[in-house]
Amino acid sequence: MNLEFTPEEKAFRDEVRAFISQNYPAHLADFGMREDMSPEDMVAWHKILGEKGWSVPAWPVEYGGTGWTPTQRYIWSEENARVNAFMPLPFGVAMVGPVIYTFGNEEQKAKHLPGIRSGDVWWCQGYSEPGAGSDLASLKTTAVRDGDHYVINGQKTWTTLAQYADWGFFLCRTDPDADKPQEGISFILVDMKTPGVEVKPIKLLDGGYEVNETWLTDVRVPVENLVGQENKGWTYAKFLLAHERSGIAGVARSKRGVEKLREIAAKETLDGQPLIEDFDFARKVSQLEIDLAALEITELRTLAGEQAGKGPGPESSILKIKGTEIQQRLTELTLEAVGSYGTPYYGSIANDTGSNEYPIGPEYAHHSAATYFNMRKTSIYGGSNEIQRNIITKMILGL
Repeated sequence: MNLEFTPEEKAFRDEVRAFISQNYPAHLADFGMREDMSPEDMVAWHKILGEKGWSVPAWPVEYGGTGWTPTQRYIWSEENARVNAFMPLPFGVAMVGPVIYTFGNEEQKAKHLPGIRSGDVWWCQGYSEPGAGSDLASLKTTAVRDGDHYVINGQKTWTTLAQYADWGFFLCRTDPDADKPQEGISFILVDMKTPGVEVKPIKLLDGGYEVNETWLTDVRVPVENLVGQENKGWTYAKFLLAHERSGIAGVARSKRGVEKLREIAAKETLDGQPLIEDFDFARKVSQLEIDLAALEITELRTLAGEQAGKGPGPESSILKIKGTEIQQRLTELTLEAVGSYGTPYYGSIANDTGSNEYPIGPEYAHHSAATYFNMRKTSIYGGSNEIQRNIITKMILGL
């Protein structure tokens, strides 16, 4: 695979770099964690990209995509990672959007795709339940047909940022008597303002609030909100998860993270010498870089396959496993590098405790513990890495 950019690709990179430099909201660079941002901050860049026509580069052109080549999309990711840009949330652009334009009807496409592209409509995902996480097919939330409505009852959990969502996409059981549990599930769009939808916060250990329980009690949803065919939602769910897993790899972000890690390790010392000169620590950083380079090639091959008309398949499980493992190792090494300066700072709950203390040490250490703890989830969401290994074993190795 030739990784040298052509003159046209270099010109595209310069165009992207200039656009980001001139248009990315300067104040967003100051945020260390998503929990520190307002809802308006989280969609600010999305809305700017929507006006430019660059918010959904992976979508087909007929639905608002850019028509960029895999290399251009790679450059786009690299340039955004270079400035640590806060990208559009994935729930609309990378998850439900592709499901709607692939399996939805024309009315659903016309109603929902424009708001996803522009960033004006906020989406959340209703998949996991208290008793159905990795074993998602065992979900219990029901949708019972009543005339021209479904009546939905059940509970979803870990509903990320549902407190801000306008719409949600939910997996519901519509045939409790199906031969296989996967065959009785439907994919339904729900207006989060519908009576009976209740979002309850799940506060995390560091005081952060980004996930929720979502309760649905006699929620009446028009049948027209069913995507595709009734009882075929498992097919659409797998399609969505393949797209999500590809995006979870986060190669460009991890590359920037390694650069930052090296900068930190050059400033921190061990026995009077820069930490990066310590053989054992340098070995761990080098191994991380090697694994990241291999993952980058795999991601580029996947992008090339998509450009050739091959959608994300079981190979997305490889990207998900290796990408999340690398992200976790990166945060572990960063925490190791900053040492005691990485002591968790409970700034997000300072008002509750009456404390106004600020973390000690250099600024680059302030969010290292919170980031480390937050990134533990990456090997679980989007389908746990254990499940991904089962998929690889069956679909790729044929075992």
